[in-house]
Amino acid sequence: MGLFLSSAVFAQQPEQPPSAPPAAPETRPPLAATTEKQDLQRAIDDAANDRAALVKNLESFLRKYPEASQRPQIYRALVESSLQLRDFPRALDYSERLVSLNPDDISNTVLTIQLLDRYGDTPGYRRAVFYCSRVIEYVEHTSQSDKSPRVSPEAWELSKRKDKSSLLLARGGLYQKLNDIPNAQKDFEASYALVPSAIAAERLGEIAESKKDLNGAIQQFSRAFALSDSNTGATSRTELRKKIGNAWRLAHGSEDGLGDYLLHAFDASTAAASPAKPTRNSDGKEPYDFVLRNVADSSQVHLSDAKGKIMVLSFWATWCGPCRELEPHFEKVAARYSAKSDVIFYALNCDDDESLVLPYLKEEKPKTPALFADGLDRLLRIDSFPTTVILDRNGKIAFRVDGFDPDGFEKSLSDAIERAAQSAGDSSPSAALKP
Repeated sequence: MGLFLSSAVFAQQPEQPPSAPPAAPETRPPLAATTEKQDLQRAIDDAANDRAALVKNLESFLRKYPEASQRPQIYRALVESSLQLRDFPRALDYSERLVSLNPDDISNTVLTIQLLDRYGDTPGYRRAVFYCSRVIEYVEHTSQSDKSPRVSPEAWELSKRKDKSSLLLARGGLYQKLNDIPNAQKDFEASYALVPSAIAAERLGEIAESKKDLNGAIQQFSRAFALSDSNTGATSRTELRKKIGNAWRLAHGSEDGLGDYLLHAFDASTAAASPAKPTRNSDGKEPYDFVLRNVADSSQVHLSDAKGKIMVLSFWATWCGPCRELEPHFEKVAARYSAKSDVIFYALNCDDDESLVLPYLKEEKPKTPALFADGLDRLLRIDSFPTTVILDRNGKIAFRVDGFDPDGFEKSLSDAIERAAQSAGDSSPSAALKP
């Protein structure tokens, strides 16, 4: 099982590096404490870069000092070294010891769940269920007051849903291994309701099939087929196709009608899996009514502040290849007018999944200020990407081009800005610029 939790919630967990934090006030004689510290340093130094030797030396140290003050850091080092050595039983042993010492260490608890799921036995599965429940409770009790200011409220809530969905999926799988099918089904259904996934749908299909509920199995396997992706860890579409076909033939006697059913299931499942965006600026009747969010810091940009100015807008999405090609050309034109405060350039993002946007910007590092379109794309009927629009000083469309042709784009956009300025009786915007 792969349990991959998103970062917005768990990023608040304090890092706990292998090196020791400041020690608590020492209660043992100073000489004993010094000897323990020296012995630990010797165990580390003698191992050099040999992970196997480090495991041996640290375990020897723990036999000598079973109540060592540095146990949390030593256990963590033993977990990491054992994982690198692919000694998973030993990694599991020390990760559970670390859970006992520090139950609030969520990242280690999640690792322990993964190890128990893969290498545990029946008692281990029960402990993993308990750990899952504890982490789910942690996620449920986190609030937006805990989030980083660099994370938008929407991204925070999406991450929280994804984290809880992943944990429910993991716990459902553990219940399934314990043959507790009612609780497994309950967790899989709750996981799918939060974030539709191929794995949850497939598990629900298997449960329906075991209950001889062929129509239920067909529905769930079809959802899994629609949502399956090579990166999700779900069963391949080839295998899912076999499962659907078998259930369909048992229910209908042949595969007649299966193709149409799958197309409908695909459309419905992928639509349900798309993160729902809140409707923003729903009452906006003209561009100046709109308040957009800055992608970088979620600050608000009131387009009414641009009255009397020319706005040059590029509508784009992270998945759009031509948008990526357009950006440097758009930036060159923006640079020409950088000295003119009455010509404003914005890149307006239209992604359904807003959590993809900030990482994209950090990688691409565009210079144009990036805002979420927040419904302006709806008002202007943007239905293809990229689309470039110029709004004149009255907020009316003075120029619009759908798509991107690199030949002549910069000149045509610059000429359109000049025309928008001149139509308002202004001198050429570029006149104030020195060659």
